[in-house]
Amino acid sequence: MLLVNPKATTTTQRTRDVLINALSATMKLTIEETGYRGHATQLSREAHASGYDVVAVLGGDGTINEVVNGLLDPVDGKGGDQGTAADRPALLAIPGGSANVFARALGLPNSSVEAVGEILEAIRDGRRRTVGLGQAVWGDQSRYFTFCSGLGYDAEVIRAVEGMRGTGRKATPARYVNTALHHYLSTDKRRPAMTVEGPDVPRTGGIFMAVVSNTSPWTYVGPRPVSPTPWASFETGLDLLGLQRLGLPAMLHLMPQIIGDRETLPTGRHLVQLHDEKEFTLSAERPVAFQLDGDYLGEVEQITFRSIPAALQVLV
Repeated sequence: MLLVNPKATTTTQRTRDVLINALSATMKLTIEETGYRGHATQLSREAHASGYDVVAVLGGDGTINEVVNGLLDPVDGKGGDQGTAADRPALLAIPGGSANVFARALGLPNSSVEAVGEILEAIRDGRRRTVGLGQAVWGDQSRYFTFCSGLGYDAEVIRAVEGMRGTGRKATPARYVNTALHHYLSTDKRRPAMTVEGPDVPRTGGIFMAVVSNTSPWTYVGPRPVSPTPWASFETGLDLLGLQRLGLPAMLHLMPQIIGDRETLPTGRHLVQLHDEKEFTLSAERPVAFQLDGDYLGEVEQITFRSIPAALQVLV
């Protein structure tokens, strides 16, 4: 089953037609267009129940996230254990959004057209890889994520950009950067709200912003990766970078350390860092903005993150 988001940022009808024709020549294909938020989750659940071998997604990270949640929770969507990766359809990610972090983390080019050749080879050769996922649990809600989650400043930026998209403007990399710079002036830099702790994580407070990673990079600015947690991978547990300072000197010290291809952890006394953790909880003294795979999900006061190893097969 191929799920197509007709509103994906970087694809046109002509591009979609070319991709569909190429895929149709190599496999028996059912095509479904997503029409509203959550529709991809519903369609991927139906694909799972109907016995499809592969669910392909032409869209951005938000659409891919919806599909992943449908594949892992094919019955009730409540985060229960629904078998192993081998019991689920494999996922084929075709980049169609503005950042395409998940597809690029798997090694695909950012352009859907450029990715076609590699995608067809993966299908022809049956090249599959099993990846781990993250899971966020807050209140009575649960949701899986493929590459990152965040609380605080980065989620505030995503909230602002989503507001702009609601008025018809596209979510380009330049818009994210400009919004981040503008929003930095107004975000709270004096009263940290968050504390992190877990079964194997000592309690640490005074956190303004937290980035939770299932892989690296965290995002891209155009062609350049941004890697605050460079050791994160699909084969390990979750990583975290917490910022205990948001002032200009601290940010000017941090930014050069996380932009570009990096293998070393950023340094600084104001940083809280975790690597390869199975579980930890972030608590806040007041509601803080929350995003997951680049999708703003509201404000929360407590959220638990868990690593779900070997959760999903992907064609790469």
